[in-house]
Parts: sequence; C-alpha cells; structure tokens
Amino acid sequence: MVRLQKFLADCGIASRRGAETLIKAGRVKVNGETVREMGVKVDEYSDIVEFDGKQVKPQTKMVYIMLNKPVGYVTTVSDDKDRDTVMDLVADVPVRIYPVGRLDYDTEGLLLMTNDGDLTYRITHPKNNVQKTYEAEVTGNIGMDTLTQLRQGVMVDGVRTSRAKVEVIGATRLGTKVKITIHEGRNRQVRKMFEAVGCSVKRLKRTEEAGLKLGHTPLGRWRKLTESEVNMLKKIGTGKKSSAEMSKQVFGKNTKNKHR
Repeated sequence: MVRLQKFLADCGIASRRGAETLIKAGRVKVNGETVREMGVKVDEYSDIVEFDGKQVKPQTKMVYIMLNKPVGYVTTVSDDKDRDTVMDLVADVPVRIYPVGRLDYDTEGLLLMTNDGDLTYRITHPKNNVQKTYEAEVTGNIGMDTLTQLRQGVMVDGVRTSRAKVEVIGATRLGTKVKITIHEGRNRQVRKMFEAVGCSVKRLKRTEEAGLKLGHTPLGRWRKLTESEVNMLKKIGTGKKSSAEMSKQVFGKNTKNKHR
C-alpha cells in the first residue's frame, strides 16, 4: 500500500505536492469514488485510480532531463491563465514528466524534470539542503557591506534567510553581475534578498542545482541527464555524499541560521 499522492507521482501525473493539489480539487478517483482528503492509501496492484476520468498506472521507464528554461514560461503542468508552460518545451519527450520544484516566470536557466516521484521528493525536501546557484544582474550598491548582509542572511517576508555564498563576478550594461548560492526555496527568494538590501534584480538565471551545471544547453532546449548525473542525484537524502553534505563546504558546518 502506498499513499495516493506518491502513486500519482509514480504515474508521472505531478510531484507529490502537486498531486495533493489535484486531490483537493477533486480530480482524482479511487475505485470510482472521488477522493479529496490526504492520507488515503491505495494498492498499486488492485485499486483503480483515475485522474480526470482516465485510469493511470505507475510508469516503469524513468526519464531525467535538464531544461534551459527561458523567461516567459510558467513552471507548472498546466496554467489557468493560458500562459505558456515548461511542458510546451518538452512536448517531444516520449513519456509524461513534470518539473522538479519551481523556477519563476521571469527567471531563466536550469530546471530538472522527471517522472521519478521519489527523486523529486528528495531534491525538493527542505531537510536535504539542496544547493541552487544563480547569476543575477542587479542595480544598486553592491559593496562589501551589501555582500556581508546577503551572506549572513536578510529578512524576507518576516523571516531571516539562511546564510548564502555571494560574490561579484563582473559588470554588465544592466549593472553588477553577482553569483549567489542558496539552499532554501522560498517564493522569489533571490529577488527578495536583493530587494532587502536596496538592490533590484534585472535578470536572473539559475546555473546550478544539486551539483549539476547548466553548461552549454541552448536556451529553450533540453538534454537527458547522464547515468552518472542521475546516480549522483539519487544519493541525496541517503546518507551518502550528496548535495546536502557538500553544502557544508559552502555554508559552513551548521547550515541553520542562529537567528531563525
């Protein structure tokens, strides 16, 4: 017996969290009965599970890809405002996959996508401290005091962010180019961190996640992850050397902020 949201994730319908939203919306039936509450368990071999009126079954072939997401696409399977979604960019993938976490509409760069629900859960769960690196082009004063504030944590939506690794890497016509690495995943966190120190982000690109680098994947295109890349991701949350452990080298021994 497995939880219904895990079953739906294994079927490639959505991530576990996304599946919870679908269940609450009444779009899922088990043995002909609509289920809206969490915690329901199903027998993957005997129970009949339907999503939007069609029976779904766990997928056996796991697919793992890296997409270089452009600005102007929402990171969802569907959008009630009829905006373009990242699913439009992977329409040629032969099996149903879904995004691993989110990347804002106006942010570009590395986005992992898969039909492996367990891996998605491990990468997105806050306890695993998975690192994400961004390159931001910002306006405003980026002096040592500003960098120190960002590194030590700033107040965002009433809560102090954890420590971050921040460095200036150049200048552009838009202002200063800054590289920032975090291991939290709050809504629009990087933009809000810079806003908290009086700066404005004009362009934001995710270049690394969970030890993987975007590299030369063209904007709007995707590539399959290599076997070694997939194996590295599968170590997350297992106690083996993973992105969470590597974060100690970036953020120090204690990744929790004392002010939280």
